[in-house]
Amino acid sequence: MEQGNDTQLSEFFLLGFSEDQPQIQPLIFGLFLSMYLVTVFGNLLIIMAIVVDSHLHTPMYFFLSNLSFVDICFTSTTVPQMLVNIQTQSKVIVYVNCITQVYFLLLFSVLDIFLLTVMAYDRYVAICHPLHYMIIMNTRRCGLLILACWIISVLNSLLHSFLVLRLSFCTDLNIPHFYCELNQVVHHACSDVFLNDMVIYIAAMLLAVGPLSGILYSYSKIVSSIRAISSAQGKYKAFSTCASHLSVVSLFYCTLLGVYLSSAVTQSSRSAATASLMYTVVTPMLNPFIYSLRNKDIKKALKFLLESVTRRGPIDSPS
Repeated sequence: MEQGNDTQLSEFFLLGFSEDQPQIQPLIFGLFLSMYLVTVFGNLLIIMAIVVDSHLHTPMYFFLSNLSFVDICFTSTTVPQMLVNIQTQSKVIVYVNCITQVYFLLLFSVLDIFLLTVMAYDRYVAICHPLHYMIIMNTRRCGLLILACWIISVLNSLLHSFLVLRLSFCTDLNIPHFYCELNQVVHHACSDVFLNDMVIYIAAMLLAVGPLSGILYSYSKIVSSIRAISSAQGKYKAFSTCASHLSVVSLFYCTLLGVYLSSAVTQSSRSAATASLMYTVVTPMLNPFIYSLRNKDIKKALKFLLESVTRRGPIDSPS
């Protein structure tokens, strides 16, 4: 690598919402801080409710608690850095921090995808094979599924990060997001990025389209099973167990698709930042509301948890 291309000296500029007038920057700071706090506390409440209520110690809620944890980590990868940049009126992120952010963004976004796929499989088994549900979705298998999700996500993130590390960056670079997005970082490099592009496209097909196909297949089987149920009440009960998950899947994939469509159609930093905001901040914030508002068990557990905290008494599982 030439001395003039030393990546250790590179700085990236996260344009994000920097085009906005300075007088509304405090408003943007307050808005993002509020959304971040709602995301963290909302998902923490879901996790705590599942932990303290023994009735929720089932595979479905085990996967939901993992999803809530990943959503907290996912948002924490981007928003704190953005808040610091707004507060200090700086757009700079150093090279090492940018690569670290790329790694964790990939890790938690792929984990989100895999967890949504595992949750779809869990609903498929529960509805299509109810008599064998506890045998198929036993504790060991649930643990192995979560472990597999983590291993694949970590390996994928390491692969992309190492491929970015081999690139050289000649000058300071402008990224039209409020975080270091992999595709933007790669395509601002001076060196050849053909290998990076190939790995990105292949990984996208395997780790995004593949799980989505699995989710669609699971729900096609679920719909077939629900249609075979004779009573209207039985159909409603079966569908209600999937409604929250379907809402989260739709929101996640629609916002993810919006990010990449906006990047392909327009070069506007404001448009790209807005689409990224939906994907990285709004979706994790809405997930706790979707699951708590549409799930009677979660609402009951949250109510008991809040009452116990208010009374400051011992938290026992609700009967």
